[in-house]
Amino acid sequence: MSLLSGKKILLGITGGIAAYITPLLVRALVQQAAEVRVVMTPASKDFVTPLTLSTLSKNPVLSTFTAEDQDNPLWNDHVELGQWADLLLIAPATANTLSSLVQGRCNNLLLAVYLSAKCPVIVAPAMDLDMYAHPSTSNNIKTLQSYGNQVLDVDEGFLASGLEGKGRMLEVEEIVAHVVSFFNPKLPLKNQKVLITAGPTYEAIDPVRFIGNHASGKMGFALAEVAIGMGAAVTLISGPSAEKYSHPSLHQVNVVSADDMLAAVQEFYDTSDIAIAAAAVADFKPQKIASQKLKKEEGFESISLVPTVDVLSYMGKHKNNQKLIGFALETENELENAQAKLKRKNLDGIVLNSLQDAAAGFSVPTNKITFIHADLRTHSYPLQSKLDCAHRIFEQILTL
Repeated sequence: MSLLSGKKILLGITGGIAAYITPLLVRALVQQAAEVRVVMTPASKDFVTPLTLSTLSKNPVLSTFTAEDQDNPLWNDHVELGQWADLLLIAPATANTLSSLVQGRCNNLLLAVYLSAKCPVIVAPAMDLDMYAHPSTSNNIKTLQSYGNQVLDVDEGFLASGLEGKGRMLEVEEIVAHVVSFFNPKLPLKNQKVLITAGPTYEAIDPVRFIGNHASGKMGFALAEVAIGMGAAVTLISGPSAEKYSHPSLHQVNVVSADDMLAAVQEFYDTSDIAIAAAAVADFKPQKIASQKLKKEEGFESISLVPTVDVLSYMGKHKNNQKLIGFALETENELENAQAKLKRKNLDGIVLNSLQDAAAGFSVPTNKITFIHADLRTHSYPLQSKLDCAHRIFEQILTL
């Protein structure tokens, strides 16, 4: 079940340039199974059309106190809107809107809804850097917060004025993460960053051929889905894979070779709280990569191989406060080999994959695993879906 399933979210859009990305915000909330209704200020229509927002939300978009129906005026009931919502999200909120919210002005439908709302309010500011830095804006934000409203931070970057600094509205995935966190305050991995490697690596022989393995990425993608369901923000570093998963809390980094995967791990590892190395990184690569396709007619007798970089060893050696989990796929002396790898790589736990069952292993939707702790305690599980395996793995990680 989605973390926002059945939640009623009223999105208020004001007249800032950041309004142009609100269709993506509506779509992301709807993908989380939220019911979304939209109220716009008249000025926001200069940046995004009601038709786009209505199409994505599957609800009428309101912007005035009255509407015309066959020449008969109808009242857009701001009281009903405020009572309907589980959450009022105002994004973007301009400097003018922040001031109006603080002073209780009621000169458009959105402000009337805010004054009538009984539900919690989250505000996502967006404006130029000098406006955001002005003392009046800071005071307005503090006052809004004193009313019990949640005011999100802003991003730093290029602004519509051409200047660079603080004032950008948060990215869609960050806003959605705040909404999810609001509705799910007790998620076990809330505010945690999880790094997951997945899939195979391909080590080039020439521009066409490569050395690889049968890893599909299914296990790594399942781990990412479960971690996000538990409230985490996930960075998924994936080798070539046909697996697909999209979520506002997922940052996917696609790589090809072991060297690529190590570079990505080095970028994100230090800031992670939990790291799970589920990728099947190739152990060897050609010593020399041919610059042109090797012709079959010309033939070649052998390919000289050299070891690839050891991504998991790097993670074990550079571990600070992360919980580091590895994977082991063995065909003989399974438990002993996995335990040795656990110690050798400085892991907090290791997941032993079994190939003894025809329905477990590469490229199939099921797996049979044993979780081994650093003190060598083991928890073995019967054959089950890789998504269920991912749940079992995180159950053990939470005990670390």
